[in-house]
Amino acid sequence: MQFLLSISILLFLFISPILISYAAAARNQDAPQGLVRSSCIHASYPNLCLRTLSSYVGPANTPKDLAQAAVKVSLSRARRVSKFLTNQQGSRSGSGGKTRQRVALSDCVEQITDSVDELSNTLDELQHLRVETFRFQLSNAETWASAALTYDDTCLDGFDFDGINGNLKADVKRKITNVARVTSNALYMINRLDESRGRPRLKP
Repeated sequence: MQFLLSISILLFLFISPILISYAAAARNQDAPQGLVRSSCIHASYPNLCLRTLSSYVGPANTPKDLAQAAVKVSLSRARRVSKFLTNQQGSRSGSGGKTRQRVALSDCVEQITDSVDELSNTLDELQHLRVETFRFQLSNAETWASAALTYDDTCLDGFDFDGINGNLKADVKRKITNVARVTSNALYMINRLDESRGRPRLKP
């Protein structure tokens, strides 16, 4: 009997640290998802926000991480759309396409290129936030993200006319609308970082 009791105690002592480690790991996995859910609930497009950031591969443990992740998502999609538009422009340049369509594509390529630049600036600023210049840097990030969103909207306006290929118009509007929405969510995350100041998480 005493032998069985000793075995039970040894098993308990052996298994307990494993169970504690497992529970801690589970809590650590839930923590970022909890931050994503609580942060996305008031975003412009909460379902899109939750879907894109929940599947984001990378650190998202603080509001600063989450703001950077949101901008990275927006930047990645803007780059894909820029490539799509450039390809469309090249494939249609020699086909005698309609003037309105050629102009719309040319303008949109330029605007999305500018949007990519603004988002790149935004991400760079967020990655180098410092306590002593926090307010100034965050203001820059907000301005650049807002400018990127304006470029997206301007591109959409250029395709809001008759005389443009229907399939092309639908593709462009769908892709740009998606970029604009994730950019809007990214701007919200930046503004939210401004509200929380994020200073305890920053390194001087």
